[in-house]
Amino acid sequence: MSDMPRVLFWRHGRTSWNAENRFQGQTDIELDPVGHAQARRAGELLASLKPDVIIASDLKRAADTAGYLSRASGVRVDFDTGLRERFGGSWEGLTGVELSERWPVEHARMDIPDGESIPEVGDRMCAAIERGLGKTPPRGLLMVVSHGAALRVGIARMLGIPDEQRELLGPLSNCCWSVLQQRRGQWRLMEHNAASLPEPVVLSDDA
Repeated sequence: MSDMPRVLFWRHGRTSWNAENRFQGQTDIELDPVGHAQARRAGELLASLKPDVIIASDLKRAADTAGYLSRASGVRVDFDTGLRERFGGSWEGLTGVELSERWPVEHARMDIPDGESIPEVGDRMCAAIERGLGKTPPRGLLMVVSHGAALRVGIARMLGIPDEQRELLGPLSNCCWSVLQQRRGQWRLMEHNAASLPEPVVLSDDA
């Protein structure tokens, strides 16, 4: 088994804007009742993995999601603004249909004219993850609670996937997670968009 920690990336529960397919960005939208139920269930499930460190975006939907895991595991949450969702400028609050109508070319490329660039998101996400790893013991488990777009950029960066090819990774659904573990200096994707744990829980190396 690698001496490096594992990293579990967990997307927040559902919000009303998720249900309406609105671009949230850094608008501070709270979990809806479904999102709270998702976070409670997943938090109790993930607590069985015995996390060593929990870091989270300070936006309410991620902070409240992380709170369920914190209460179930007894591990406090360290909030990091570097884990916020991509800033969406004038796109925030608009639906996917509205964005396609107003910015058809840019929306197809997810190129936000007055928003945050993907490289900027990747840089701050990686810096936040490194800060979390610095607090995590060897063979420990770091939980990163954040947002769909930001998480996909961060995971892709850790796997060495260029920013422009990040969509090789499928999206993360609300309250689903992905797991990375390092072997021989290379991060590997062990699970992606999971909503349940294998029985028994096995996340060790295959060698």
